[in-house]
Amino acid sequence: MTMKREVDFLYEIGTLRFIPRAWIQFLNADFANLAEHTLRVTWIALMIAKYEGGDTGKIAKMALVHDITESRASDVHYVTRLYVERKEEKALEDMLEGVAFADEFKALWEEYEVRESLEAKIVKDADNLEVDLELQEQYARGHKLRDDFYPMRKNAVYAHKLYTETAKKLFEQIYETNPHDWHVKGANRMSQGDWKLPEEQA
Repeated sequence: MTMKREVDFLYEIGTLRFIPRAWIQFLNADFANLAEHTLRVTWIALMIAKYEGGDTGKIAKMALVHDITESRASDVHYVTRLYVERKEEKALEDMLEGVAFADEFKALWEEYEVRESLEAKIVKDADNLEVDLELQEQYARGHKLRDDFYPMRKNAVYAHKLYTETAKKLFEQIYETNPHDWHVKGANRMSQGDWKLPEEQA
């Protein structure tokens, strides 16, 4: 038995960190690459699942596979989707050919694309929310595109494309939260460490 195809696949997965998200065309900023996007989608999906239920093992695997066809079929955004026809099924088939878990991950990708199962809906919610987190992060860095995109995200994504109540609650909280609160207002040297002032000097 040879592991050649397995290793080829792992090398290809490693290249996801070099594939930019299509949104960079509009933001002209340090936007997350495909590997970074996939990692956070996985965490978001697992978080939603804690509130909504679902098979977390299945959800994690589905999140990992949800966008891997972009390695060969590229990412498209809401403009380019009007003009580009992608062969995602062929991309997935060729990527996973000869890999031990090919059948499992093909089935998960197909289930995700249909959006009928709870797990697929949770992963799609996570995929959408990751964009909102990124827009809010870019806004905190001075990029104002969030102001233009928010009405569209609220009226199209929040109102019609988010499946779970947990995702809707997260959407609202994302736009109310400064991306730096976790470290500025959370545990750090100033709040709990050696930089903390005595109460009488605070």
